Amino acid sequence: AITVFSPDGRLYQVEYAREAVKRGTTAVGIKAKDGVVLIVDKRVSSKLLEATSIEKIFKIDEHIGVASSGLVGDARALVDRARVECQINRVSYDEPIEVEALSKKLCDHMQTLTQYGGIRPYGTALLIAGVSDGECRLFETDPSGTLLEYKATGIGIGRPAVMKVLEEEYNPEAEIKDVIMLGLKALHSATEGKFDVDQVEIGVIGKERPVFAKMSREEVASFVGQFKP
Repeated sequence: AITVFSPDGRLYQVEYAREAVKRGTTAVGIKAKDGVVLIVDKRVSSKLLEATSIEKIFKIDEHIGVASSGLVGDARALVDRARVECQINRVSYDEPIEVEALSKKLCDHMQTLTQYGGIRPYGTALLIAGVSDGECRLFETDPSGTLLEYKATGIGIGRPAVMKVLEEEYNPEAEIKDVIMLGLKALHSATEGKFDVDQVEIGVIGKERPVFAKMSREEVASFVGQFKP
């Protein structure tokens, strides 16, 4: 049962949910000095598939965006919940929710699903990027409800390769455009060079103008075109 610990103190269903994340597509999140960037590999599995129908980056509120890895349906359910939490905060307090507060609410919910029988943990992890009180924030959730804040991180199948690149080359003073190129380099390493403009999705929020937006195909193509392995 999900709520029963193994003799060595493990919850197997939570570990299996983490495996679902490890098999998911790679997502990268990086803080720049002037904003936060999310980059994902959409992994178009068939030539017949419309690449625009695959969504791995979501706008949650004006100032918050999310990238997911793992089970897409589970991610969508969490995204819907996050959007409702943002709306409740605006109606109740007449102000946007803080990025950390939203992240904690989502993780509290995810943790609850590890305690009761008859339900299962979410098989997804999220990178939550946003700006609160003029400060750039980047959080990572996992199926157990653990919440961690990062300067730069990755989730999904390519996480080890992404973290290697980020640990070697991350610069907290880099600007958004430089961070995007670093993210593409990390993603290139994680996918072993198998990515093109239709497989990359990029979301950005600036510190001065804290409005999260996904880049158009043309904007993504411009950065992918500049990238040299």
